[in-house]
Amino acid sequence: MPFSTLPHQTGFYRGKVRDVYSIGENWLIMLASERISAFDVILPRTIPFKGQVLNQIAAHMLRHCADVCPNWLLEVPAPNVSAGWRCEPFKIEMVVRGTLTGHAWRTYQSGKRILCGVPLPEGMQEHDAFPHPILTPSTKASAGHDEDITAEEIIRLKLATPEEYETICAYALALFERGRELAGKQGLILADTKYEFGKRDGKIFLMDEIHTPDSSRYFLAEGFDEKRRSGEKPVQLSKEFVREWLISEGFMGQPGQQVPEMTDERIQDISNRYIQLYEKVTGETFIPNPFSEEETFERMKECAERLVAENQSNG
Repeated sequence: MPFSTLPHQTGFYRGKVRDVYSIGENWLIMLASERISAFDVILPRTIPFKGQVLNQIAAHMLRHCADVCPNWLLEVPAPNVSAGWRCEPFKIEMVVRGTLTGHAWRTYQSGKRILCGVPLPEGMQEHDAFPHPILTPSTKASAGHDEDITAEEIIRLKLATPEEYETICAYALALFERGRELAGKQGLILADTKYEFGKRDGKIFLMDEIHTPDSSRYFLAEGFDEKRRSGEKPVQLSKEFVREWLISEGFMGQPGQQVPEMTDERIQDISNRYIQLYEKVTGETFIPNPFSEEETFERMKECAERLVAENQSNG
């Protein structure tokens, strides 16, 4: 359940990792929780500071990409809270891939040379860079796994008009280029990521988190080429380390499988890894959230009042 009701609240939704409050008809306030999910399963224990890490990386990236395209973020009233415009989402995720990694590599390894309608060059090895980044969209499933989809299917199913899709593609590629620039300054390679878009007052906005370790895959640039050529695994910065631990314990979210024990030591290790990711991706020192849950909720209340009051004064 939410803490309680915010002023002017018109709806509430609890996702796998975030609590989303609708304020009036125009705004959302999102609380990034300490919950953690993998394989579409919410794990039984929370991770200290994880919500703050993801929220602050996303806010950092949204600010650094604000000149690329409009985005939903208006303010960050607490380290683990963001507030912004409510948009009508497109039911697709725009996955941009700079390297043959993850799902793209598994598809390639199976012998297929087309992914989401995009031809893949012959003769590539895992983690090789594409000649230019590719777009491999997926459906945004309300339950279960997302599914690959082609541009033609998106238009045919009316998930976006041709003009909307052209704009979304241009935004996604430009955002990825900015993301690669920001990553490069930190000694990182942005291998792939996903973006979500929506519309407000007829205008397309970037929504949700961007360039976080939960939505993106980073590699350390140092030693990347040498490891790739020798067949070694490059050093990766993402939530993948959590998935790898679960897989090693025999859990992949399948029916009948049990989540392995999450000891205090394991929880602390995951928390430390998220903090390290924050500092590496942003180049900033992590400062733990100074607010209690009650103080955080007070800031959310003040934010809700402010959003509505500013709208009334502007109207």
